[in-house]
Amino acid sequence: MTFSDPAQRSSYSREQLQQYFDRISLPDKYRTQLVFEGQNAILDDQLSFLANLEKYHLAAIPFENLELHYSPTKTVSLEPHFLFQKMILRGEGRGGRCMETNCLFGTVLRSLGFDVYSAGARVNQAAQPVAATKGWKGPRHDGWCARSAYFGEILLLTLLTARNHMINIVIIANKRYLVDVGFGGSGAPTHPIPLVSDQPSSNIGSQSVRLLLSNIIDNTRKDQHLWCYQFCHGENWSWIDGYSFTETEFLPQDFKMMSFFTSTSKTSWFTYRVVCVKHLMENGELVGEIKLYENEVRRRIRGNSELLATLATEDERVQSLEKHFGVKLSEAEILGIHGMITELLG
Repeated sequence: MTFSDPAQRSSYSREQLQQYFDRISLPDKYRTQLVFEGQNAILDDQLSFLANLEKYHLAAIPFENLELHYSPTKTVSLEPHFLFQKMILRGEGRGGRCMETNCLFGTVLRSLGFDVYSAGARVNQAAQPVAATKGWKGPRHDGWCARSAYFGEILLLTLLTARNHMINIVIIANKRYLVDVGFGGSGAPTHPIPLVSDQPSSNIGSQSVRLLLSNIIDNTRKDQHLWCYQFCHGENWSWIDGYSFTETEFLPQDFKMMSFFTSTSKTSWFTYRVVCVKHLMENGELVGEIKLYENEVRRRIRGNSELLATLATEDERVQSLEKHFGVKLSEAEILGIHGMITELLG
């Protein structure tokens, strides 16, 4: 009996990579840097190419959970070719949650010849709405099945439970980098961050981000250290703990279980809140993000936030998804939210 190699991961063809470049509107000046030898691309400057690819991905492919609301089936798949069909080929502006977008991006990088693998993260409660509630007892890190994002200068989400997060780690010239296109919202990393402790770098506008190799408050063993991702909104702002992670590789079956919980559990906010977030780009640089959360659309550019719309009906929300995010829902998808708690009834 012949068994397949369990370490083998899916990859995309050269034709699919070109379709992906078209989807994210990657300029020709970056595409011409690629020289293919067999199935892999040869790059003189992998890090520079990776940084630009990440920017254009964030500006084109949104962080969203629409599949759990605007869908007849309410199911999510992490199979890379399904994700390619959903986010690249359908032509409807779709994205996905952290595991979907980071799985797609990781597969793209692997197909280009990058040395990349995926890991799981614990999100700190300081980056979650619980930090704004009465009686909060201070920052703690959630479990491996915990993931949250910080949405602007105010926290917009109300979480009663944890969710999970997936990141990619890319190795270039024997140096490791955090690459994450699925954190969503303000405070999300927008470029590869070297796994070097306390080396701040600019993010968007006055924002800074960094990694710290440190112990977390939840550990009983204080000699255990993890990489802690932090972000800061400006010079006079405090650093906010985003999430912590180790360099241990997580397997597809790990993420499959994590995704199943967050897409089906009644305690997972993904099942009772609607969100869509996409970064904004000007002259090749990321300047902010636009987000739909429940019945509001907000835009944040270089630290300045404004309310663009308050939505009263499903027609208004569907129209806003297309107007502001380029997301086009089919009639069957629109009907999928009827009768759900997340439906806007006007």
